[in-house]
Amino acid sequence: MSDVLTAPDRARNLTVDSGKYLRAARGETLSVPPVWLMRQAGRYLPEYRAVREQHDFITVCRTPELACEVTLQPIRRFQFDAAILFSDILIPAIPLGAGLQFDSGHGPVIPHPVRTGEQVQSLRDFDPQDELADVLEAVTLLRRELPSETALIGFCGAPYTVATYLIEGGKPDPFKFTKQMMYGDRAAFTLLLDKLANMTIRYLRAQVQAGADAIQLFDTWAGNLTDDEFRTVNLPVLRRIFTELSDLGVPMTYFALNSMHLVSACEAGASVYGLDWRMTFDQARARFGTEVALQGNLDPILLLTDETTIRNRTREIRAQAGPRGHIFNLGHGILPSTPIHNVEVLLDEIRGGRQ
Repeated sequence: MSDVLTAPDRARNLTVDSGKYLRAARGETLSVPPVWLMRQAGRYLPEYRAVREQHDFITVCRTPELACEVTLQPIRRFQFDAAILFSDILIPAIPLGAGLQFDSGHGPVIPHPVRTGEQVQSLRDFDPQDELADVLEAVTLLRRELPSETALIGFCGAPYTVATYLIEGGKPDPFKFTKQMMYGDRAAFTLLLDKLANMTIRYLRAQVQAGADAIQLFDTWAGNLTDDEFRTVNLPVLRRIFTELSDLGVPMTYFALNSMHLVSACEAGASVYGLDWRMTFDQARARFGTEVALQGNLDPILLLTDETTIRNRTREIRAQAGPRGHIFNLGHGILPSTPIHNVEVLLDEIRGGRQ
């Protein structure tokens, strides 16, 4: 697959560049913020459930036409200002050699956990252009199918978060093997993060070359670290990732769940920081400064409540965030039980419905 954009693609990208998402990500002032929702393609949508009745999760992620279709579903329904590639942060575990399965009711399973220095050494260095070509093809298809003003976000799991899954053999609760390795074999743990950082850089670069307009790094489990641990083991690889990808010239978002205590996260080097509902925008501006954009931060559970509650909280967030450099989003992924009507209420409020 060519990584060179055609002339029509480049012309299209000029329109994307003037879209609301990229303007807000650059720190511009907008009267109405762009909006997209983490996990906006998912089980709350009947059209997504219809696809999943026919195909398992990994098949959807690794079949370009299916991944493209599922990514487009919430754009067709809600006209979000950005689409995020439908995939999973653990898809790279397959070419790494650790394997990946999804068991119903149990989430991801890593068949070959990585808990020793030898197992870390055995992880494969792979070229995403070859071994994740299906994902990159989905990116290219999406950029051609999306409305020209709608940004396409590529993403990857942050090294620490991906490492927790690889070490634990699945969902990292309560991080027993991860912490044992981090405390007891720091050399192997550091090597694992370095190898994952190398993979992340190659993978995100390939997504941008394939057509992504922006990238996001998900660090779901970083909040399990103390700030000192974050600064010592996590921050160096994050800074390397964002530094080495800065030449791409695209917005780079860092999102760490439950990270209020991670003061040093502001040094990661991202151009956009995602907030969960635990941090106010005043706190975020004091920590991250005024030169970066902020994304967030409605609690997903608010979308399970009533119209008045949703509208009131949405107004509060907009007032706190201000009009400059704000991308409206949730503080984590949308819940499967979210009523579609409540998403419509949210968007109506953001886009100038009842005041």
